[in-house]
Amino acid sequence: MPDTTAPDGGPLLVVDGLTAGYNGVPAIRDLSFTVGAGEVVSVLGPNGAGKTTSLLAIVGLVPPMAGSVTALGRPVNVRRPHELARRGVLLVPDDRGIFPGLTVRDHFRLAQRRQDPAREAAVLDRFPALKGLLGRRVGLCSGGEQQMLTIAKALLGRPRVLMIDEMSLGLAPKIVQEMLPSIRALAREEGIGVVLVEQHIELALSVSDRGVILNHGRVVLEGAARDLLAHRDQVEAAYFGADEFAGSDVPGGAADGGAGGSGATSAAVVAS
Repeated sequence: MPDTTAPDGGPLLVVDGLTAGYNGVPAIRDLSFTVGAGEVVSVLGPNGAGKTTSLLAIVGLVPPMAGSVTALGRPVNVRRPHELARRGVLLVPDDRGIFPGLTVRDHFRLAQRRQDPAREAAVLDRFPALKGLLGRRVGLCSGGEQQMLTIAKALLGRPRVLMIDEMSLGLAPKIVQEMLPSIRALAREEGIGVVLVEQHIELALSVSDRGVILNHGRVVLEGAARDLLAHRDQVEAAYFGADEFAGSDVPGGAADGGAGGSGATSAAVVAS
């Protein structure tokens, strides 16, 4: 089992009062949350809610205007974001980062600094559909197969925190339903902190421990995934930004004095 805690035994990642944006205009405001070992946390919200900007700011690719980020017990250096990847904090981007002309096997080789046959075998066991595709050019693989490969590449680096940005982008719901349980198993069995950035509320929460909902760059609701699923009307109101939304009916929700922005999420550097 890998070491999955910060040096002080605390959360893997702590985001505290983070504000960031572009050209001096905040796109996210005063965000605070944490992610722990073995947790799956869903970060939900409509297009333009600030999900991807939040992740980029957390990893240091978008400089913060205020607040701080601590990953694995150390502050994130916005001038050296690549250091996070070396420490095992990885981001699977929504564009998948693949090369259509290369084979699946080629991608496995490129993803490793040193070849590790045992780790390759373990990763392929998690995604057995890739075993018969090692010699196939990735451009000829389906969208679901490409997404499996993208996650598999990240796992080859033995991550301690894994952030997956819009895993379901361009995929049929059936394929997403088939892939999500593997993410839950990954977190549980390897003790990795996982964050799913998603638009699909129910699918994401079904495999998560906690959920954070963003709207207009702010956390508007958060809590245990089971509680959010049990209060779907409140979740939808928060998601769509209804004027009458009040989160006080959701146990642990931001508006009821629960985590209030200290729920959970994670960070990472792009896994290429």
